[in-house]
Amino acid sequence: QVQVVESGGGLVQAGGSLRLSCAVSGNRFTPVSIAWYRQTPGHQREWVASMVSGGGSNYADPIKNRFTISRDNAKNMAYLQMNSLKPEDTAVYYCNAAIRLRSGGPPSDYWGQGTQVTVSS
Repeated sequence: QVQVVESGGGLVQAGGSLRLSCAVSGNRFTPVSIAWYRQTPGHQREWVASMVSGGGSNYADPIKNRFTISRDNAKNMAYLQMNSLKPEDTAVYYCNAAIRLRSGGPPSDYWGQGTQVTVSS
């Protein structure tokens, strides 16, 4: 059974940094892609950043040049380094892993439970 678990959230002052971690377990194949999303109350979950297994990454405009996504495929881990944090970055951050359950099959999406990031002004 595939599990995705985020950690590393917390309270930080504006301008500070946090590093979120995403641990994937129970998968037979390396995730096709890993992405970070965030959600605030009353709003839809929004995409933040993603990285494919080959290493290519993309970022949403609001966090570009401040956040960095990375992966350690050997450890089945992904990370989101968040620098120069702003109060508007406050949200629950979710990790999404797209994983094939069989060779050549389509990837399925797996989500973690989320980790709260709060940035104080």
